Amino acid sequence: MTSNGYFDNGGTVVALAHRGFSLDGLENSMAAFRAAVDLGFRYVETDVHGTKDGKAVALHDASLDRTTDGHGDVADLNWAEVKGAKIGGVEPVPLLEDLLGTWPTLRVNIDVKGTSGIAATADAIERTRAHDRVCLASFSTVRREATVALLSKPVATSAGTREAAAFFAGGFIGANMAAPLVAVGAVQVPVKLGAVRILTARHIAAAHAAGKQVHVWTINDKAEMERLIAMGVDGIVSDRADVLKEVLVAIGRWE
Repeated sequence: MTSNGYFDNGGTVVALAHRGFSLDGLENSMAAFRAAVDLGFRYVETDVHGTKDGKAVALHDASLDRTTDGHGDVADLNWAEVKGAKIGGVEPVPLLEDLLGTWPTLRVNIDVKGTSGIAATADAIERTRAHDRVCLASFSTVRREATVALLSKPVATSAGTREAAAFFAGGFIGANMAAPLVAVGAVQVPVKLGAVRILTARHIAAAHAAGKQVHVWTINDKAEMERLIAMGVDGIVSDRADVLKEVLVAIGRWE
């Protein structure tokens, strides 16, 4: 595992625009990614599914139904069918390759959502030579590792659910919290499990001692952003890129 400089943020907080930035429900659209870039964001987060003919598309759900005017599962459709769907009825579903290619210095956190996205995601990274500026994530460690195995160069990675669960559990039972993170550069986690706060300063300190970053999702409240930054988190994933930027500018940690 290597970060290839992906996590080198010069002491600022890694500010990740969750599915780009849109207050109009246009998540994972090129318009949303452009809005984040226009705000000055250097990092965005996106999700990937693969089409039946092997194209990686930036879309959170397996199906087109919730966010677009199209219907059906991406994995069952060819790209020619998917590209006709409009997010919010107005914005086309983008290819991952278009996101990586349009902004050649933008760092992209990629959540590989299903097995259909494994080869498709690797192909998009290879075609755009984006290895040094992507972080591969997945709830499934198996999916993440399968995607990495198809790449010609190392990329940054973050922990899957199994690794994150072991990381959290270690903090509460006295086990080695860093051991589950040996193969990744970061752990990207929720702050709470239901109403219970599970991320502690002890977890953050253990990750830092092992040279790993801690990113939290999905934080949209200003006071919570400030609390987590004070705790020492390295990155925040947010739907409210505008609020996150405001907080970081105010404390002098916006790059």
